[in-house]
Amino acid sequence: MVPLAALLASCGGGGGSAGNTAGSVVVTPPTAPVTSLRGQVIGSATLVPTTIAGVAATTISPAALKTALDTSSTLGSTVTGTPTCAVTVYTVKYHTIDGAGNDTPANAAIYAPSGSYAGCQGGRPVLLYAHGTSVLKSTDMADLNATEPLLIAGMFAAQGYIVVAPNYVGYAGSTAGYHPYLDAAQQSADMIDALRAARSVFASINVGTSSRLLVTGYSQGGYVALATQRAMQTTLASEFNLTAAAPMSGPYALLQFGDTIFNGAPTTGSAGFIPLIINAAQRAGAGIYTSTSDVYEARYASGIDTLLPGTQGLGDLVTAGKLPNDVLFASDSLPQAAGYGSFFGPDHLIKTSYRDAYLADLKANPCNGSSGAPLNCSPAQPLRKWLLKNDLRTYVPNVPTFLCGGDADPLVPFVNTVSTAAYFRSQNTAGLQLTVLNVDDNSLLAPYATTRAEFAAAKEALRQYTLRQTGSAAAADAAVKDAYHAGLVAPFCLREARNYLDSAPTR
Repeated sequence: MVPLAALLASCGGGGGSAGNTAGSVVVTPPTAPVTSLRGQVIGSATLVPTTIAGVAATTISPAALKTALDTSSTLGSTVTGTPTCAVTVYTVKYHTIDGAGNDTPANAAIYAPSGSYAGCQGGRPVLLYAHGTSVLKSTDMADLNATEPLLIAGMFAAQGYIVVAPNYVGYAGSTAGYHPYLDAAQQSADMIDALRAARSVFASINVGTSSRLLVTGYSQGGYVALATQRAMQTTLASEFNLTAAAPMSGPYALLQFGDTIFNGAPTTGSAGFIPLIINAAQRAGAGIYTSTSDVYEARYASGIDTLLPGTQGLGDLVTAGKLPNDVLFASDSLPQAAGYGSFFGPDHLIKTSYRDAYLADLKANPCNGSSGAPLNCSPAQPLRKWLLKNDLRTYVPNVPTFLCGGDADPLVPFVNTVSTAAYFRSQNTAGLQLTVLNVDDNSLLAPYATTRAEFAAAKEALRQYTLRQTGSAAAADAAVKDAYHAGLVAPFCLREARNYLDSAPTR
């Protein structure tokens, strides 16, 4: 199986924790949510000089961007397209809220396009981008030497989009000691507050905007993008007139995702992202545990509530014995789905007693009974209650929406996309504009034939390259699996998302 070190490697790699006592985090929610400061800028926008492709500059030329894209991966500008705009990067710090509703600072990058081409000048569309999961607190979307920021700069800013890319609470520019991972209310608030702050500084950095506002993101960011679209539609319609949304490869059907994992079919990276989810829920007052030892085996319980995001990559955490290599449950813990044996073993993360309690609630209070009413259920187990609360199958988008992924994804199963699309369609909402792309669909008559063929070719090229290097078919298959989520699916989905957003009509 893929090592835990490959977890969401750009699915998209913490500080201290207040209230940490004997392996538990005690959360006292504020008496009322803090709203008066939200979206206000702290200081002013800051220019970020960048050294890229060996050239130090405050504005990155199209040629330098192309060189960087082409040297960063084999796909490079063949997928993003040749950059036509230069890109200048700024950061802005702003007020937002944490998972308990308290005021906290966060940081966002702004990529500003410029140049002689008409598409680089004048009022430009604004793209709000949500990034993928990282375990490193230093993660900064203003760093174009990192894979995901460079890809987004090349895919969108270099093609004329003004990109606003929050780092999220818990990452660079944040003083929080944890990240509110997949907390729909907090993460959408963070995105929206970053956009508010960016709008307030556009004039000071000589950025002119059009009326077009788009939101997109990949993996965790796909989830965050859809949560943000929901918040704009359901509670902030008078403030935001969104043009279109393009969430990709996200765990939107969060309760179904969790139930499947605990029912014996974990996904690659489960031993990393489950602690992230539990930590976020605990900090938001969900009462997941009294002590971390209620959930985790003794070897891992101490300090796991402040482990992610932190200063070490997942490979280092595994080497240091702070996380298992994706072994989630005990060898004798049942049920175990066929083909998932590597997730069960003696060096496991989750206590059998905790899994058994989860499964007992799953049996007593089943959910996902139908496509049209998947959340018509009342789980009692705290983690299942939290997953239900943050499942996004609760509304229907009223703007053009593009969902993309690959159906062999080992990290975020494509069933999340399938189930969410099925829910949207089952509501029979007039005017639903929904497009779904499975880049790994080999049907002859399915749409996006060129993109699907290019994806298949890229996957096979990687397999053949690894086979030549190693002489091992198993190693070749493992290389494709390792690269599937972030290295293969992401660039093709992002390209088609851009094409979709390009063509979406202005409301």
